[in-house]
Amino acid sequence: MSLQRRTLWMAGVAVAAGGAGALLATRRLQLQPVMSEAEAAFWAGSFDGPNGETVRMTDFRGKPLLVNFWATWCPPCVEELPMLNQFHASQAAKGWKVLGLAVDQPSAVRSFLQKLPLNFPVGMAGFAGTELSRSLGNATGALPFSVVFGADGALLHRKLGKVSEADLAQWAELG
Repeated sequence: MSLQRRTLWMAGVAVAAGGAGALLATRRLQLQPVMSEAEAAFWAGSFDGPNGETVRMTDFRGKPLLVNFWATWCPPCVEELPMLNQFHASQAAKGWKVLGLAVDQPSAVRSFLQKLPLNFPVGMAGFAGTELSRSLGNATGALPFSVVFGADGALLHRKLGKVSEADLAQWAELG
């Protein structure tokens, strides 16, 4: 093989390799979806409130959102609700929203809310709420479970177990 022919052959191989590399890089660097399927399904959903009203997730878009999965029969859930109520009151002016999703019966939630009124909306997730919480990262399906979404709708934090003042302070910085 002559030197000129070898040079042309090497140049062709280099161009082909460069093109393949550029194609691979383009595919890898394409914009990925901002939300997972679970997040998109969550934002597309709605729940009945304890009194039959509709709680639409689209009404919470564009603001940071703390979602708490709880039940009336769950002692740590009941213990953290006043703290979540206070977070709602103190952070509302900064745009924060709080939503409680009750993994419970509507009659039990209505009775509970008469004893301990909450200032944030409550949706009735029912026992299907366990599967919803699993789709958002709660592998065990245990309660309480909280998730924090940014104003863009992306899931930012997950917390299994009772939230603490430190958790709430950290999350408040996100808003």
